[in-house]
Parts: sequence; structure tokens; C-alpha cells
Amino acid sequence: MPWPVAKADAILCINMVHAAPWEAALALFGGAARTLGPGGLLFLYGPFRFHGRFTAPSNEEFDHALRQRNPAWGVRDIRELTVAGTRSGVGLKHTIAMPANNHALIFKREALMPPTNQFRIY
Repeated sequence: MPWPVAKADAILCINMVHAAPWEAALALFGGAARTLGPGGLLFLYGPFRFHGRFTAPSNEEFDHALRQRNPAWGVRDIRELTVAGTRSGVGLKHTIAMPANNHALIFKREALMPPTNQFRIY
């Protein structure tokens, strides 16, 4: 689905990737790669897992409640988000701890890497 803007310097996405199917996160990265110019920023905010671990018991409980509501939802792992972003040309640059066991993830549109969802296996 096309976005309502053609170009942006930054994109802010709050509390979305955990309350939507994984395909929505992939579409977010793809759209960000198409919309952001080199050096443009994508800010994600919400609860995340770090290398398979929750940052607090409340985030684990929240993940369980989300998955009961819809199995396609859930607190996403920073590894999966980093891989998806990198494959789209938007690399993770910073993680910032925020209140209430949330984090801000700051991705940057790479200047030399075109967006792609293609993978080569050698």
C-alpha cells in the first residue's frame, strides 16, 4: 500500500510493531526505506525483547496477553527487527531505555545500500 507522503526526514512509530502481525513491521521497514532519504531516521517506541529476553516481567505478561488475543501479535525481539531493518536498508543505530520498560530504537537509512527484500545464498 502506498504511503501518503513521498519523502520524509524522519518517521515516528509508537506502539505498533507488537500489536500487529510481523508483516506490518516488514512493511514499515520497506516503506521507511522508500520514503527516507540517506541519513533519514526511523524511530520505533514500545516494549521489546533483547536477544530473547524480556526487559521486565510486565513485558512478558503483556506479550502473553497479546498472543492470546492474536497469535500474530507479540513483543518483538531486537534481533529480528535489526535483521528486517538491515535487509530493507535501514540499520539500527541506537537503543534508548525509556520509562515503563519501553525502549526507543533509532534506525538510520543507509546511504549506500538500496532497499531490498531479496536474499542471496552462496
